[in-house]
Amino acid sequence: MSQSMSALFAGAIVLAVVLHLTWLARASRNKAKAALAADEASIRAAVPDAIDVSDGTAGVAAWAGSWNGERAQVRTIIDTLATRKLPTRWLSVSITEPVAVPGIFDMMMRPGSPTTFSNFDHLQHTLPKVTAFPAEAVLRTDRRGVAFPQDVIAAHAGIFAEGRAKELLITPKGVRIVWLLAQADRARYGVFRQAAFGDARLDSELIEELLAAASSLRHAINQCERQAA
Repeated sequence: MSQSMSALFAGAIVLAVVLHLTWLARASRNKAKAALAADEASIRAAVPDAIDVSDGTAGVAAWAGSWNGERAQVRTIIDTLATRKLPTRWLSVSITEPVAVPGIFDMMMRPGSPTTFSNFDHLQHTLPKVTAFPAEAVLRTDRRGVAFPQDVIAAHAGIFAEGRAKELLITPKGVRIVWLLAQADRARYGVFRQAAFGDARLDSELIEELLAAASSLRHAINQCERQAA
């Protein structure tokens, strides 16, 4: 083969590789857009007036709206901290209405490593817990010596028995529940270091279930406070 033919052949190979990589990148972008649109449709099925309030934080998409007359927020978070064996996709659902609590109450299930969605590791005071809470739960607060209606909270935390609920955060500004959506595909992440979550998608019924749990807990805490006053 002549030198010129060899050069043409090598150039053709390079061009084919570039075109293939371009096609893969375009397909990946289109797939990401389709997944985002599907997520948004599921969120709006539960929160019809939801609007995108994402602030550009990598791996975080956020929507805000109202549910049953209460302000609500739904977020998805991709956690790629190096301390995790696999990247994880979380669903965070919040009712952002006032709650009658004296500080931050944070219940984390099986806390073993830092997370990108929570300040649990920065809370300095661990709370003793009533036996009705799951054995794997750890309770923390930001203030020493404060008391929370733990019996009421535990009675409304049944969703944590399912194993996929990760965090329950209660503050004077609202109630948040964080749920495990999916872990990245092990083989793909191991070879390509890509956080691919397969067909894991948001479910409008799950969003409504979590919103209902957060709302019910908020109302129970506020009612307890009114009765005690």
